[in-house]
Amino acid sequence: MENKFGSEDEEVSHRLQSCDPWAVYSAKRFRKLAGLQGAQGLTEQQRRIYEFIKSKGKVTFEELYRTVHLPQQELENQLAVLRHCELIKGQSEDGKVYIVPF
Repeated sequence: MENKFGSEDEEVSHRLQSCDPWAVYSAKRFRKLAGLQGAQGLTEQQRRIYEFIKSKGKVTFEELYRTVHLPQQELENQLAVLRHCELIKGQSEDGKVYIVPF
């Protein structure tokens, strides 16, 4: 059956903006009001990604992609959420971009 979002069998993917000041403000405010720190309040998938990045200190997107086995768009969305919560950030080093803990 068709609906305005596509067929029921079709998975609709939405791209989150990783650099979104309003999303950062909202996520930080919500987490503060809820008393959440670190990995508290994350989904299991987000927690796995965050803990992996923390354990390595820095990773490339490609390394993370090979490790977590998520579709690229889903991984990008999960990283955007973690960035909005200011748990991770991008860092340029020797011409490469790494994902590092905030």
